[in-house]
Amino acid sequence: MYAKTTLLDFSEKILKLLEDTNIFRQASCIALYYSIPGEVQTAAFLEKWFEKKQLLLPLVVGDDLRLLPYKGKETLKPGAFGIPEPVDREIAIPESAIDLIIVPGVAFDRRLNRMGRGKGFYDRLLSTLQAPKVGICFDFQLQETVPVEPFDRKMDMIITEKEIITG
Repeated sequence: MYAKTTLLDFSEKILKLLEDTNIFRQASCIALYYSIPGEVQTAAFLEKWFEKKQLLLPLVVGDDLRLLPYKGKETLKPGAFGIPEPVDREIAIPESAIDLIIVPGVAFDRRLNRMGRGKGFYDRLLSTLQAPKVGICFDFQLQETVPVEPFDRKMDMIITEKEIITG
């Protein structure tokens, strides 16, 4: 496996490629995630952008994800799976306001399919959003094919540290 510093370097490259896309530059309200080990690391990215764009993070509510504004790391606390979540649960952002959603995954393939962690949180969320979906992952997470279920949602774009894949 790769060293932690290498994954941080790869994460920076991936997020720089994301920043350079028109889809990101034009988006004012972006849903993304607070990373856990093994995922593209988003903590520094959140700090860089949260005062320039409206960033939303997921909050686990039962079997679903609710997207809430990110207002700085001091406004987060560990949630259902130990992943930092927004504390202020009162602020609701209409889904129609979301311009872009950045999605983590265990693996992706070149046909823009995503494999999550098996609980369906993101698939349920993505089924309700009209915003473009961008999967971000390390190149070693890109597979020839990933298993697909009827309810799985394809990405519109996948970004690794080496390339950008579109439909």
